[in-house]
Amino acid sequence: MVAQTFDVGARTRATAARTTRPDGEFLRYRMQVVAASAVDVVQSAGGWLYDRVMAGWEVTALLPPGGDTRPLRILGVAVSDLQSGFVGTGAVSQSLAVSAEAFTADARVRQKVLASLDDRLTEVALWGDGWPLGVDRATAEAQHLLSAAARRFKGHALAAAGFPDTVVGPTETLLCDANSRLD
Repeated sequence: MVAQTFDVGARTRATAARTTRPDGEFLRYRMQVVAASAVDVVQSAGGWLYDRVMAGWEVTALLPPGGDTRPLRILGVAVSDLQSGFVGTGAVSQSLAVSAEAFTADARVRQKVLASLDDRLTEVALWGDGWPLGVDRATAEAQHLLSAAARRFKGHALAAAGFPDTVVGPTETLLCDANSRLD
């Protein structure tokens, strides 16, 4: 009996992870983060987003124009203008993270969050105070335990945002839809 062999050198794990669709897009999990500022994102969810980026997610923060994006770039988060990056109300990504301030300020964001909460295929995470009752009832509090690297990088991002002496805690608390959980 002869065992069949196969060539593992021709196709490494790195190339296998970068399998493309027919339209040329890489197959990766995508997350859109909508917030009023980079500082809000870093303070509330920076460590969680860093851990997602390091796990291979494509994370893009949609922000109003004019703010300093360096703290988000330290975390590996791409940044896009809210006006040009926010597309329709359908599920563009597998995950959506939104601040209460952005939800209150923009009707498109409200519509996107409400549609995503109804869509079982989209994970929704929220932070901040002042969520309307309908959103509150569809979510539950969840905590993400930050990796050591996430704590370190979040600390550097906070320093770049003007908060150099901030102690980064071991967890971040977000509101998540009932169908999903934080890592």
